[in-house]
Amino acid sequence: MSKSSKKDAKPKGAKKEKASSKAPATSHAADPVFTPSKEFSSKARISSLKQYKALHKESIEKPSTFWGREAKELVWRKPWKKVLDWKAPFAEWFQGGKLNVAENCVDRHAEGPRKNKAAIIWEGEPGDKRVITFGQLAKDVARFANVLEANGVKAKDRVLIYMPMVPEAAVAMLACARIGAVHSVVFGGFASEAIVDRLEDSGATAIVTADGGWRRGKIVPLKPAVDEALAKYDKVKTVIVLKRTGNETAMTEGRDVWWHDESAKVSSKHVAKAFDSEHPLFILYTSGSTGKPKGILHTSGGYLVGTYATCKYVFDMRDEDVYWCTADVGWITGHSYIVYGPLANGVTQVMYEGAPNHPDFGRFWQMIEEYGVTIFYTAPTAIRAFIKAGDHFPEKHDLSSLRLLGSVGEPINPEAWMWYYKKIGGSRCPIVDTWWQTETGAIMITPLPGATPCKPGTATLPFFGVDAAILDESGKECKANEDGRLVIRKPWPSMTRTIYNDKARYKKTYWSDYPGFYTAGDGARRDKDGNFWIIGRLDDVLNVSGHRLGTAEIESALVAHAAVAESAVIGRPDDLKGQAVVAFVTLKEGFESTEELRGKLRNHVGTVIGAIAKPDDIHFTPALPKTRSGKIMRRLLKELVTTGDVSGNTTTLEDHNVIANLRASLAR
Repeated sequence: MSKSSKKDAKPKGAKKEKASSKAPATSHAADPVFTPSKEFSSKARISSLKQYKALHKESIEKPSTFWGREAKELVWRKPWKKVLDWKAPFAEWFQGGKLNVAENCVDRHAEGPRKNKAAIIWEGEPGDKRVITFGQLAKDVARFANVLEANGVKAKDRVLIYMPMVPEAAVAMLACARIGAVHSVVFGGFASEAIVDRLEDSGATAIVTADGGWRRGKIVPLKPAVDEALAKYDKVKTVIVLKRTGNETAMTEGRDVWWHDESAKVSSKHVAKAFDSEHPLFILYTSGSTGKPKGILHTSGGYLVGTYATCKYVFDMRDEDVYWCTADVGWITGHSYIVYGPLANGVTQVMYEGAPNHPDFGRFWQMIEEYGVTIFYTAPTAIRAFIKAGDHFPEKHDLSSLRLLGSVGEPINPEAWMWYYKKIGGSRCPIVDTWWQTETGAIMITPLPGATPCKPGTATLPFFGVDAAILDESGKECKANEDGRLVIRKPWPSMTRTIYNDKARYKKTYWSDYPGFYTAGDGARRDKDGNFWIIGRLDDVLNVSGHRLGTAEIESALVAHAAVAESAVIGRPDDLKGQAVVAFVTLKEGFESTEELRGKLRNHVGTVIGAIAKPDDIHFTPALPKTRSGKIMRRLLKELVTTGDVSGNTTTLEDHNVIANLRASLAR
């Protein structure tokens, strides 16, 4: 990429630039714009903004033509009769068509020239390594499909998967898809009560788990959580246990079996059946819910087409790429952009088991250098942690293999974007800042790396087939730079079909605010160039003296200060203003938490956004409460500020000491 107001980025070996600490938090005329380099665009699948606009127009006005063409690149056992049948809010894509998802992700590559190509390059946290070719992956998936069937699992049965980040997690998912079973992956950081909730809602009859996994040098036992859950739920007939860490593991006779023992009994050949395009593929429960679990149901054909197409265009995937998404398979990012999308594209990918800072913050950069990673997709929370750790970690490693960077999980603030671009991408790699959700299944708003001019902090433009808009409370489309609600006005292939066993809740939750339109639950604005700026969840919008302020916007302003590594902003009740702004701030190395700095940060926010946004309280903290995947748990901060304690669900919290320290700090 090149900055539009300057010459193209310096060639490799040129003096490194110092990342700006004054990147703006919001969109205005002074925002830097980075255009794709001529070299990148000349080789890209989508090479110009003109080409993007023409294809996007076709995808909106003639969706059957556009998506029919994309779908034909996959293997169908029976052709569809109709691309889309839409009776809002329920869609059927590729109606009448039949396919097998696992065949599209594995077999079609294993039976062709990619047979001996690496599908998964895996590294365990302790340093153990494996390379699995497409040919070997095909055998592994077929063998485990036989294991599932030998243990009584059949099409439409629900299988709960509770695994560490090992290749067998992907194998289990693909084996379920191969036999038509519906998998429900539970993140390995969840506790037994989360497993119980998901078992009860899905009615699962089988579980695939492991003795444990590695995290920050320690074994995280998984099987005991399954046993604890099954003391409260008695409908599971089979538990298949992978031996990963070798820790002592209790096995219940007649129910629990070892993966390796069962695999030794069956063949590595399996005949894959074809399933209807709308056959259920998986249920994924949204995290952090304190009430009834919300099971997002995705089906086969449309979801696969959506993840295949987004991988191909957004990551500009090609046969020689080595791709690495750092997510966990327990989240939708792991489903769509570790398992289904990349494998459907036949790309080689890296999979890593452990923490990004074990043994130190150089782990990711060392792996990029070792494996020659060309596409790197990670979260803003991880990027900010890397910034705090210091530039010396990436500077020790050769990152010249990288050609494309990606961001996922939440809006990336401009400061983090600039650091990522300069320090990791060497001021030459485009960044695709992607917005999407568990419910959307695939990326919805994103740059296309060879076509889209980028401004740090914006997800830019809608992907093909995505008719996005920003509406005010009355349903009127907002003008440029007006805040409103993000909606999608037309169906798209990878969309969730319903909330499992609760169509009424699905309709009320996502389709009732503006009838016929999908409400994302995010606030957003569009700038004069049409770029979408996601300003945070609607329930994360503060009302301060009648002014609506996005917490993400204030967080971005704080992180734009040279002293701040990370921040989280919440609101607390205030008799005068309605809500007061409370900020939790983690500082970079070398900065001290003084009253002087607190004042400077307040004034900095006032300068960037306006006086109304100045935090009323700023709490300095060495760490923020996060899930194991790195998402900040702002609801816990809200509880602490309003009640002085945390009583809500903390099963997803990685480090409980963070809450204890914050509680003690606030009490002083």
